[in-house]
Amino acid sequence: MSASLINTEIKPFKATAFHNGKFVEVSDADTKGKWSVFFFYPADFTFVCPTELGDLADNYAEFQKLGVEIYGVSTDTHFTHKAWHDTSETIGKIKYPLIGDPTHLLSRNFGVLIEEAGLAERGTFVVDPAGKIQIIEVNAGGIGRNAEELLRKVKAAQYVAAHPGEVCPAKWKEGEATLAPSLDLVGKI
Repeated sequence: MSASLINTEIKPFKATAFHNGKFVEVSDADTKGKWSVFFFYPADFTFVCPTELGDLADNYAEFQKLGVEIYGVSTDTHFTHKAWHDTSETIGKIKYPLIGDPTHLLSRNFGVLIEEAGLAERGTFVVDPAGKIQIIEVNAGGIGRNAEELLRKVKAAQYVAAHPGEVCPAKWKEGEATLAPSLDLVGKI
């Protein structure tokens, strides 16, 4: 990523996803008015990827309680997503859409395409109801992500959005104290 995508609006897209046993069309319009997570991963039928996607599946109900939709995205096709879903116990439990990005449009739009490999980096993007990116995390290929930490970050982003003038300090968890930046705090933290 050459320039930060924080607070930029996601670019228009249309793609096909495998979701709840069907092929469905997904677009940027589906994200408007709600929180979304775009969870890019390199490829189906690999090693770290199913552990991450399974972890998200295990925590999906918690994301849904917060009004968050998760979109798993790789440069595989929606057909490959179905085959993986049908043959892997871990992937079989996924209830969120798995978007196929064989044209690499989404991966390029979010700045996570590894051009020479035709695969996506492990990129996570939290998008607010206005379609603006609020959180970006990109991990090296061998480093898996943690759904519970992502959930904590989403809660912080939602809190800050709902409470202008307040910010969440390091390790903030729901219900803990926040900060109200002011001249009085300068040099006292």
